[in-house]
Amino acid sequence: MTEKFAKVAMLSAGMVLGAATLVEAQGAQNCAPRDKVVERLAVKYGETRQSMGLGSNNAVMEVFASPDSGSWTITVTMANGVTCLVASGQAFEELAEALPPLGDPA
Repeated sequence: MTEKFAKVAMLSAGMVLGAATLVEAQGAQNCAPRDKVVERLAVKYGETRQSMGLGSNNAVMEVFASPDSGSWTITVTMANGVTCLVASGQAFEELAEALPPLGDPA
């Protein structure tokens, strides 16, 4: 259950970040057909899909990461099949944090 929560939390953070920077990414020509983006992430960075979620307007947000290098990329794929890179970085790690007890101000 805690692993599921961590993934949902990561998806939520990614969706917020994705929504905030999607227009920027499209303007910077960081978009291509999904199959080309996924292939490039795999070949060049060794990244595979770690999680995904459905955002507004049926956009699919995905987190790709490499357990070996720690690199990560957040993408958003539109209903028309175009995928845009919205964020990337280093030091990816999968977390499985428990919720604090109810009433605990954490």
